[in-house]
Amino acid sequence: MNYKIGDVSRMLGISADLLRYYEKKGVVHPRKDEKNGYRYYDARDIDLLIDCLWFKNYDFSMEQIAGLVSGSDYETLYADLTAKEAELEMRLQMQQRILGRLRTHLEELRRGRETLGVCDVAERPEVWYFMNRRDLTYDDGPFPGALTQDWLKCMPFVRRCFEIRQEDLPGRGGNGAFSWGLAITPKYAREFGLDSGEPVLRLPPCRCVHSVFKSAGRTWFSREHLRYITDYAAESGLTICGNAFGALLFSVLEGGGETDYFEVWIPVE
Repeated sequence: MNYKIGDVSRMLGISADLLRYYEKKGVVHPRKDEKNGYRYYDARDIDLLIDCLWFKNYDFSMEQIAGLVSGSDYETLYADLTAKEAELEMRLQMQQRILGRLRTHLEELRRGRETLGVCDVAERPEVWYFMNRRDLTYDDGPFPGALTQDWLKCMPFVRRCFEIRQEDLPGRGGNGAFSWGLAITPKYAREFGLDSGEPVLRLPPCRCVHSVFKSAGRTWFSREHLRYITDYAAESGLTICGNAFGALLFSVLEGGGETDYFEVWIPVE
């Protein structure tokens, strides 16, 4: 029995355009009625189209599918399936990493709310970072721009970070200027092959006063947001001995406006 293109489209859930594509690629060979221009597909054509759906679910492209169904010998088929196995394995590993990062981010949301404004003394984990912005001005030169793009490809494992020099902390003079950039843990930096040379810097583990604070509006925050942390250090008999380093945890709407939650670490001894 023969079937018109509309019948095959409805039967298999394949668009007429895709049926014409597979015809053009030599996958199917419908008989064309010269009088009315209708195409008629037989059972073999439909079987081959079902094979196309089979390979589609392995995530092959339309062009790859056409080649697999219409012209693959055993060696080619085996090689193509083996390559697809490796590709899917790599994607699965990446999805597992992303799932792990998402779970960590959910924990950050919970911790951000629970520890907001609370100070404790803890060890800051090691981090790699580089700065590409001073206050509100980005360094858009060729090298920083290329490095920024390379790091942004590694999101969500890369996050926005900031650094405040020790002399710019509350009560210490200075102009309160901030540096901004991108940060990543060394584990993920190595997995993604990120370079640790200049201008990338390494912050080793360090004893710090740690806290989470928030800032509302589009003007970011000032060093005064950290005063309660430096006051805590002084009241606890701790001496600040390094630059403050922190990262954006998350951004939400609160009170009808944008609100950012930041985690910050200030080295002490």
